[in-house]
Amino acid sequence: MSESADLTELYSIIEKTAQVVDVTASHDKVWPILNAFQDVIADSVISFRASTGSSADDLDCRFTMLPKGLDPYARALEHGLTPKTDHPVGSLLKEVHENLPITSCGVDFGVAGGFTKTWSFPSAEKLGKVSELVKLPSIPDAVAANRDFFEKWGIADMVSTVGIDYSKRTMNLYFGGGVGDRVPAGVFEEKGVRAILGELGLAAPSEELLKFCERSFVIYVTLSWDSPKINRFTYSVMTPEPLGLPVDLAPTFERLIKSAPYDTEGRNYVYGIASTPKGEYHKIASYYQWQKRVEKLLRSDG
Repeated sequence: MSESADLTELYSIIEKTAQVVDVTASHDKVWPILNAFQDVIADSVISFRASTGSSADDLDCRFTMLPKGLDPYARALEHGLTPKTDHPVGSLLKEVHENLPITSCGVDFGVAGGFTKTWSFPSAEKLGKVSELVKLPSIPDAVAANRDFFEKWGIADMVSTVGIDYSKRTMNLYFGGGVGDRVPAGVFEEKGVRAILGELGLAAPSEELLKFCERSFVIYVTLSWDSPKINRFTYSVMTPEPLGLPVDLAPTFERLIKSAPYDTEGRNYVYGIASTPKGEYHKIASYYQWQKRVEKLLRSDG
């Protein structure tokens, strides 16, 4: 199949997946992104994420496991996918890749709204450290302001992902998921969940969130350059059977699970519940292209 045919097929999947969750994909937004990253899409992990939060009117598409040497933000600028900015959000990715043990990266875009985020992934054998991040000139002051919090809960040395949102000028730090680096159990226990959310000034946890946290494996925080506070605290679960989670699924989530225009058998989903000062919202990621990348990595490892 030609490269052009591959992109056409992927765009068709994007369009049909968007329709399942009541979103209309924009050809003018999506096609330039597919063109910009066409040389790395075939070997990437591709997922779709729906949300009940402020971005419920869009469907995120994510390409991850992109090559270490790729600068996805520079490529987005080169192809006019996002405007150039003097804000520190525009220089952070380069600093992260120059100073942390990054082994791969990724990019996010809304199928209606266009380019939004980049992702940077340290090696699973050598996760990033908050002590390294606070040295970066462009990092939000909020990271240093919460350093004691990260250390108190035993997660300061297990940064597994750095996400940068250029549209909202925020960033995400994911903790856990490395080899031998597990988030302490207390973070997921009811007492810990209540203590963490109370300390951060976020909404008290619902019973649904407390039950969900019993199966959670990774947490992440959202920070900005405008406030020293942690804006959101999210708990995530990976599962091949999201219908079995102790949550009240949004109708769009159920349709994504049951009616996605691609085969999801044997693939995982990532489900998250985010706590904000005003309450909770849910998100789910469904993997479209997963097995091809995994098999390639296994073959390369001998």
